[in-house]
Amino acid sequence: MKLKDIMMNINHTILKGTSDKEIEGIAYDSRAVKEGYLFVCIKGFKADGHDFINDAVKKGAKAIILEKEGHLPDGVTAIKVGDSRMALALASAAFFEHPSKNVKLIGVTGTNGKTTTTYLIKSILDRCGYNVSILGTISNIIGNKAIDASRTTPESYDLQVLFSEMRQLKTHYCIMEVSSHSLELKRVAGLSFNSGIFTNLTRDHLDFHETFENYFNAKLKLFKSSKTAIINIDDEYGRKMKDNIEIPVITYAEKERADVWATDVEITANFSKFILNYKEEKKEIMLPMPGRFNVYNALAAAASCISEGISLEDIKKGLEEIKGVPGRSEVIDSGRGFTVIIDYAHTPDGLENILNTVREYVQGRVITIFGCGGDRDKTKRTIMGEVAAKLSEIAIVTSDNPRSEDPEAIIKDILPGVIKINKEYFVIPDRKEAIKRAINLGKEGDVIVVAGKGHETYQVLKDKTIDFDEKQIINEILNQM
Repeated sequence: MKLKDIMMNINHTILKGTSDKEIEGIAYDSRAVKEGYLFVCIKGFKADGHDFINDAVKKGAKAIILEKEGHLPDGVTAIKVGDSRMALALASAAFFEHPSKNVKLIGVTGTNGKTTTTYLIKSILDRCGYNVSILGTISNIIGNKAIDASRTTPESYDLQVLFSEMRQLKTHYCIMEVSSHSLELKRVAGLSFNSGIFTNLTRDHLDFHETFENYFNAKLKLFKSSKTAIINIDDEYGRKMKDNIEIPVITYAEKERADVWATDVEITANFSKFILNYKEEKKEIMLPMPGRFNVYNALAAAASCISEGISLEDIKKGLEEIKGVPGRSEVIDSGRGFTVIIDYAHTPDGLENILNTVREYVQGRVITIFGCGGDRDKTKRTIMGEVAAKLSEIAIVTSDNPRSEDPEAIIKDILPGVIKINKEYFVIPDRKEAIKRAINLGKEGDVIVVAGKGHETYQVLKDKTIDFDEKQIINEILNQM
């Protein structure tokens, strides 16, 4: 494709060279550049693409998009833009000839519930015979292929590659988790969503957004590119969101009367039963996922599918046919009278949700293993310690993904919240040993919650990433007992 066609809808200034060049590909990482490529300089958190222009040119880049001027090698076209992240998104869409326009997009944003909501929507749409893809935290599922996801929402160029694959497979729907980072960093710029879903907003990512207002405003951006909004009005920020958008809204709730609402909620260890209400219709739902928070996820999925014209009968069947979500309230029977649950809960609200759910049916004690991720919002650490201690008989504080931080320093941040509650607790930095201790403590009727990593099969340390599949580790420990 000609460079001038790629740049057609992007405000830019040509500093040198010509736009009448054939471009063979686009890269935002100099290591991915090939002959005839357009290299887009992105200012990252750890590196600045402008520092790698010479490397990109040596590898064959014929054109450069940049934000700041400097010495430029001969033989390349240099284009200046005001925002290279926005330019990357628009240029990538143009290069692949806007593949997302061939797919109906549903975006899900919120602190908690995004992943489960996408899987519930997929279950409903699958039942209706649609070809459905998912982009999200666990993996990117396109057709019958699951691709490991390095981040909740891929970079804009990578998104267009995935949409291009979906177009070839004639995908009808793509359901996306849309993170606040992706909205702020313009990864989804230029996309149009059939519906945007807001699940909730609780403390997280303040290391990036700095203030709760910034976090809220980042989420709000999804609804500026959506045709319909699906909003949880039981959430304080959902009500605020509703008042700040100008597109049609479908509300959902349990506590409040909404467009789509749940009544007669019953929670057990294996399912959530409730009446789904929409206008004059009612359907009893037997959702094979425990937890009041999963009732909300099901309501969000139902409201989104209602906006797509799906009948309540198909919604009921799709919800009841869900096969579960990896690492989300995933139950392992110990064979010894106690249960182990793996859950991705890594925020105070997420941890509180899973522990409150367990407390509704547990016959014995709740034993919770948890930690906090390094290089992430430090303000939630003490709060999570308090939540775990308050809602458990025994709390075991361990390591999560410490990344560049010292695991024991992270634990030190957590402990004031645990100590405040004055209950039994242990500090075991080695996560495998922490899990082993909990299982050895388990008695009949107990529930052991292993929180924080969920579907992840690795642990990110300071100098390396190691294999760490909690489901496999738990089963190995149980088999050795």
